Amino acid sequence: MIQSLGFVYFCSSMIHYKTKEEIEVMRHSCLLVGKAHAELAKILKPGITTIEVNDLVETFIRDNGGIPSFKNYGGTYPFATCISVNDVVVHGFPNSNEIKEGDIISLDIGVFKNGFHGDSAYTYAVGEINDEVKRLLKITKESLYKGIEKARSGNRVGDIAFAIQEHTEKKNGYGVVRDLVGHGLGRSLHEEPQVPNYGKRGSGAKLKSGMVLAIEPMINMGVKEVFQDEDGWTIRTNDGKVSAHYEHDVCITGGDPDILSSFVEIEAAEKSNPNLTWSHS
Repeated sequence: MIQSLGFVYFCSSMIHYKTKEEIEVMRHSCLLVGKAHAELAKILKPGITTIEVNDLVETFIRDNGGIPSFKNYGGTYPFATCISVNDVVVHGFPNSNEIKEGDIISLDIGVFKNGFHGDSAYTYAVGEINDEVKRLLKITKESLYKGIEKARSGNRVGDIAFAIQEHTEKKNGYGVVRDLVGHGLGRSLHEEPQVPNYGKRGSGAKLKSGMVLAIEPMINMGVKEVFQDEDGWTIRTNDGKVSAHYEHDVCITGGDPDILSSFVEIEAAEKSNPNLTWSHS
């Protein structure tokens, strides 16, 4: 299991390697997460509540034969999604508060279908946001792909971590969260190895074909330090500045990394929704 802040991620204690057939089954779960995101991106606007967003996503997942991976996770998480607004880094509780113009919304969704989990996060900008926040979102998303470039057989987890940290913290001065990490993914939502967003090249578990990793930079505008709300889940930045979060599911192969999840439909919906700001160009 992974201990993080005050709560525990329940995960298998060993790395599980997937067959080619299992990877193709798993791909369906990962792609369904992206489709759920896209449904949300079509309707996200000022005035909608985060609990309405949660309910829409849960209905979509169940209508498409999936089960929300997060609901009742560990017997304590009560919602189908994690919706984190502004200074909330991750694990935000959906509630009756309305989304406002200028908010940034990090939505983390998990789907369990046909025996495997998919898990992907994306940060949305509602209405107009300033250039400083736009840059945070752009750099964080870029760092995800910098990390994925290093997700190759023969490399190590630290190579992924270093690439993310170098792009966000060393080159751009952002805070890379230390208390929360990416992870292996498969029949369990959280498997080994842990995948930090900071570290040394050549360190950590060796990457081998058949491993699937959920790579997920969580990057703060200001300091790297975070704290946990009394609800036992919600994680906020110490200085109250905003945070961004993007996540892909990536299979290690004998060649290029195979991204099982997709942002294609999300980005199309994001660009077409006049209530969202496209911030990645």
